[in-house]
Amino acid sequence: MRRPAKRSSSRLSAESQRLVNSSQAVAGSTSRLEERAWERILDLQLHKQLKSNHQAMIDAALDHLFKSDLDGYDVLVEAVEANSEACALDYDGKVYSVQLLALPVLAWTRFSIASGNLPTDVRNGLFAHLHAHVLADNVHLALAPALYAIEQLPRHHADVFALAQRMGQSALKQSTPQLSLEQTPTAPFLADTRYLIAAVAVPTGAPVFRWQMDEHASAVHEREAAVKAWTAQATPLLTRFLPGCNVELLLPQPYYFACREADKRIRPAAIRAADHYLTQTLGVASSELHANIGSFCENINGQIDEYRVGFSLGNDDGIVYGIVWPLYEQEDGDEVRDLSAPDSAQTPMEEILGVLRECGIVQIKLHEERYTMEFCDDCGTPLFPAPDGDLVHAEMPEDAPASTEHFH
Repeated sequence: MRRPAKRSSSRLSAESQRLVNSSQAVAGSTSRLEERAWERILDLQLHKQLKSNHQAMIDAALDHLFKSDLDGYDVLVEAVEANSEACALDYDGKVYSVQLLALPVLAWTRFSIASGNLPTDVRNGLFAHLHAHVLADNVHLALAPALYAIEQLPRHHADVFALAQRMGQSALKQSTPQLSLEQTPTAPFLADTRYLIAAVAVPTGAPVFRWQMDEHASAVHEREAAVKAWTAQATPLLTRFLPGCNVELLLPQPYYFACREADKRIRPAAIRAADHYLTQTLGVASSELHANIGSFCENINGQIDEYRVGFSLGNDDGIVYGIVWPLYEQEDGDEVRDLSAPDSAQTPMEEILGVLRECGIVQIKLHEERYTMEFCDDCGTPLFPAPDGDLVHAEMPEDAPASTEHFH
């Protein structure tokens, strides 16, 4: 008698396997016509899983493709993000397309960075400026009544999809969205991002953004004008809500793109915040600070995943403060280019060096050794490279004024 085959715990469900197959079919398409046909099938499959809150099915497919087919993985990631941050809603006899937006606010300070409910006049002002400078005419808009930290935003695609639907309904009904996002306490970083969350609804095929309205105009120039106007008008409103903070606004964009862009753009602010904090707290000039930069990776033979910058004083081998500069997507951390080369795109290392020098920090040491990710066994915070190359805990001098800031 044949024994029944033992099922592997890693075997994909039928739903996950369909997602894998469709993603690989999109990746292997050889014409736009074929690609779009497979994309429609993949979109329908994802919509079913998202609507049913079957996040585990999606995660299993992503995990399988990440291990076996990176091209298919890229297709599925892009598709699941696009399908979770947008949806179609029927309202008053018409079909509307809904897009969830994030409006990043970069902030850095020696003090705390606020989050929570916005005053009514601030929210109303932001609502008006979005219509005036960013959104196309006749777009329905819902703006969440609070400013959120990243810890308080949805973590899963199915949760983002549900949020897009709820806020899309609010936009069409012209009501203030009632959200129940997590009230997780925010970590007290010196530089951090806060997010306004919005949703827009338009009749299917209608433009969403102002730079889409005139097909004969330059979308690049129109977008630049929108950035300038939005920044000029909205920054004073948010500065009032974030006292004691330097504030930089990014252009409102689709949810996932905006969050990734904010992650990248907050990195230079972290260096500027560290410089300001150390010079003010320790009573030293920027030129007296030494920056020690190390390359870190999960696998010692793998690609660089992040840089860590440890700040020291004079000839002291201790580190008084440290910042982490993570690398994202296709960023290459292996090289510092010849600065005389015609290619104007900066590598991450060139950007770090540029920000340090802009701050007036000229004593910079780049360690050639590549480190594995090391953290403090007691508190879990990252360890930073000291001048002698050892990895150490960042600790302020004993005689430094007491502070509640979080070292990161």
